[in-house]
Amino acid sequence: MHQPLADRIRPRTLDEFIGQDHLRAKLNAFIKSGRLPSVLLFGPPGCGKSTLALLMAQTRLQPWVRVSAPEAGLAELRKRLADKEILILDELHRFSKAQQDFFLPLLESGEITLLATTTENPSFSVTRQLLSRLHVLRLRPLGPEEMDQVAKRGSAALEMELPDESRDFLAHVAGGDARTLLNLLEYAAQLTPDQRQPEEIKRILPEIILRGDKSGDTHYELASALIKSIRGSDPDAALYYLACLLEGGEDPRFICRRLILSASEDVGLGDPMALPMAVSCQHAVEFVGMPEGFIPLAETVVYLALAHKNNSTYSAYLNAAKEIKTNGKKPVPIHLRNPATKLMKQWGYGRDYKYPHAFPEGWVEQDYLPEDLVGRRFYHPKELGMEKRLTAWWRHLRRKLAEPTDE
Repeated sequence: MHQPLADRIRPRTLDEFIGQDHLRAKLNAFIKSGRLPSVLLFGPPGCGKSTLALLMAQTRLQPWVRVSAPEAGLAELRKRLADKEILILDELHRFSKAQQDFFLPLLESGEITLLATTTENPSFSVTRQLLSRLHVLRLRPLGPEEMDQVAKRGSAALEMELPDESRDFLAHVAGGDARTLLNLLEYAAQLTPDQRQPEEIKRILPEIILRGDKSGDTHYELASALIKSIRGSDPDAALYYLACLLEGGEDPRFICRRLILSASEDVGLGDPMALPMAVSCQHAVEFVGMPEGFIPLAETVVYLALAHKNNSTYSAYLNAAKEIKTNGKKPVPIHLRNPATKLMKQWGYGRDYKYPHAFPEGWVEQDYLPEDLVGRRFYHPKELGMEKRLTAWWRHLRRKLAEPTDE
């Protein structure tokens, strides 16, 4: 079977490792210590996190296993940990907080040594209890000189002649990510020598890479397509883009955030249960973790796609914000100001305020907007979904305001 270039040229010793010079002294100390400590390697993709974890594990005469968090639940993890003393765990942040608690007694007793990696800030993605048991090492993206070393090593392994300008271009496109650079070199190796010339390789290189895909273009395109499919009430398309995101390794917490926003912006008062359902989905995904987290995510995506769509509250806020940005904030009417002190009361704060609960129907005619804005409408309800029923009382009050008085 074809072995990826990244695996073929993976360093076998720390001396062969490229980059992260600021950590070498500490890494050497870990490797030479009597007992390997549990470590969390935090940094961007392709900076060498997994390679360093492998190097540390391989220096010990202890059985070890490597597991990717998105691919294994706790049941599977328990099986794979049998008779192992070192666990290399990629993408620790993909485990929920509850799943992360699984490691606490194992680390406390010394049953395993954990060498974990994450691309997410551990201050937010890893529990405080687990962090306190790990040495956190922050890795940096590879610099231009380091990327050049990686490119030369990869080209040599492929026995490929590549013009310096083309090699520099590929290193630049990879943006500090050695794995992406090696993938680009493998692609270039399939081209003819003429096609590897600078101008030609720029033209031929896949458009998805030239757009800077690793910086997140496709990530945001798929997220946008998911939300627009929900907004368009197409559950099939929404499920498809959800699967694209999850199968592509997207952090489910990012998806949950987008679904919560969609529940408020696109569904809104069309179905007020959409927001609590999206929030519950976020809690469920945090609790069960991945890979099973796709189940509540799929349910929520379909629910949002099928729900009545209504953006009246979203539009109402934008209307109010526009007024403030255009004309500034107006003073709060004095009868609405809280007379927190005796002096404020003397100034008239709260005077003539009418307490609605003291009147029939729990309502009394009274102005709440600043004087210059009395009568302005920011909220324009729609008769879509639940909003028609929810605004029935409000419409009743507005009709009372419009009724002529005996005066």
